[in-house]
Amino acid sequence: TTGANMSAERRNTMILFFTLIVVMMGFGMIIPILPFYIESFGASGSSLGLLMAVFAMMQFLFAPMWGQLSDRYGRKPILLVGVFGNALSLLFFGLSTSLGMLFVSRALAGILSSATLPTAAAFISDSTSEDERGAGMGMINAAMGLGVVIGPGVGGWLAQSWLALPFFVASGVSLVAWVVILLLLPESLPESKRVHGGRALGAAQFRGMWAALMGPVAFLFILAMLLSFGLTNFEAIVGLYALNRYGYGPSEVGAIITVIGIATAAFQLLLTGPLTRRWGEDRLIQASLLGSAVGFVLMLQARTFPVVLSTIALFILSNAMLRPGVTSLISKRTEAGQGVAMGLANSFMSLGRIMGPIWAGLIFDVNIDYPYMSGALVMLVAFAASLFWLIIERPFQSESIAKRGPAN
Repeated sequence: TTGANMSAERRNTMILFFTLIVVMMGFGMIIPILPFYIESFGASGSSLGLLMAVFAMMQFLFAPMWGQLSDRYGRKPILLVGVFGNALSLLFFGLSTSLGMLFVSRALAGILSSATLPTAAAFISDSTSEDERGAGMGMINAAMGLGVVIGPGVGGWLAQSWLALPFFVASGVSLVAWVVILLLLPESLPESKRVHGGRALGAAQFRGMWAALMGPVAFLFILAMLLSFGLTNFEAIVGLYALNRYGYGPSEVGAIITVIGIATAAFQLLLTGPLTRRWGEDRLIQASLLGSAVGFVLMLQARTFPVVLSTIALFILSNAMLRPGVTSLISKRTEAGQGVAMGLANSFMSLGRIMGPIWAGLIFDVNIDYPYMSGALVMLVAFAASLFWLIIERPFQSESIAKRGPAN
């Protein structure tokens, strides 16, 4: 029976793995094509920034709600809503004939596809043993990473023949994933374990964030928002920048974003652990902030494709260390529960993902170099602040631990 259970667990995990690759691939496909798509509608950088921000905004607002709904009604129906919503929004995007339709499509994608990730994580928690859970969660992150890496390259390649083609392909693959879930994935949350009634959906999110800004690790939450702002400030505009500065097409932009995905995954896997053990999170965060600021400036100097790729890789090397460093330090210094702290960190990062593209798009229309210059400035200010706040927070933390006494 145990063997049968384990093979069922593995099958279910592989279905979720495939589903998340498909959803993230659809997201990744859109990024290199968006600049060319909005140009065909005669739109500007600010429209591109707002298009990316509306998706992030809807995810920020709706992801907690979908997690709570899956506690009430089970994982499978909510997963089906998320994957079908992803297919529908991609189809609608491909069929769009105006900028307004593009906005509706991205809002729809943010509202519905945000059901997928929290529900998939909850499914893994329900259906894996304690020993297997870490591996299951690791597989979810790997699937997301793989989808984001594959998507831009495939999207850029498909868009060479027809700009809308990647959206129809991604929509079709999403429908395949939906059918697989419908027919093969069992429900993981039995009726007896479901939550009925309870608090208002998503109501606590903003209260929790406001309270966190009054707490002992407030600076780290602000840092989480700033690192997300800096990265999306870069990502939102990289395609439009490459089109305007170098005359690149979708396939070159797809290649650039693929390099970003591979470099981020490789640096996080291979370097974060050894460098953190050697220097500690606070030093690593400070070095990453300074490196990111330098990276933004160097990207402005690049002129040839190999130099463009290498300066981007340098920027990503610095930036890839930031997120694990900040989340690790939050988990060490928080006095709230780990789940609460990680949820709050994600909320602040989502806020950065909303603000970054809006700012980058607006300022790009003034001067195409300004998004990267302002990104460098934000990282430098964060670096200067970290020299004071990251060091000064530590004694307070030690004091509070001393007051509580050693853990038994």
